[in-house]
Amino acid sequence: MTDVTPELAEAIQLGYDRRDRADMAPTIAYFEGLLAEHPDHPVLVYEVGGAYDTAGQEETARGYYERALNLGLDGDILCQYASTLRRLGEPDASLVVLDRARKEYPDSDSVRVFRALTLNDAHRPDEAVAELLTVVTTHTEATDLGRWAVGLHGLAQWLADGRPD
Repeated sequence: MTDVTPELAEAIQLGYDRRDRADMAPTIAYFEGLLAEHPDHPVLVYEVGGAYDTAGQEETARGYYERALNLGLDGDILCQYASTLRRLGEPDASLVVLDRARKEYPDSDSVRVFRALTLNDAHRPDEAVAELLTVVTTHTEATDLGRWAVGLHGLAQWLADGRPD
């Protein structure tokens, strides 16, 4: 049921195109209306949650994200759900979600970046920096790190390993 028809994809995009982050009420109503037309469609459940999340109503968003996951949705919802948990002051729960995402998407830079944010909030700065350094040193073509990339990648591993002697 996670399939999105071209018509539904167009309707979702229309909701994004009309979104005003300063006034999310119309966007919430729009996505709730789409969900009413397609009850229990996991993508639309997720989109309603995202609208509430953008409006700063993280606790409401959380319920929608959990429902979307229970309906079988996966993918980048894991990052958004984990980010919401982090903002709700639940870094341990956020890390559980991100660790699941990391197992499912081991090469995902998005997962690493959201994990770094959560690790930082969990007062684990070395691990957070290690995650970010891993992302940066994996994409040396997009940076001017050049010869430092290998050393920085080693530093990332050293930090991730807890600064061993």
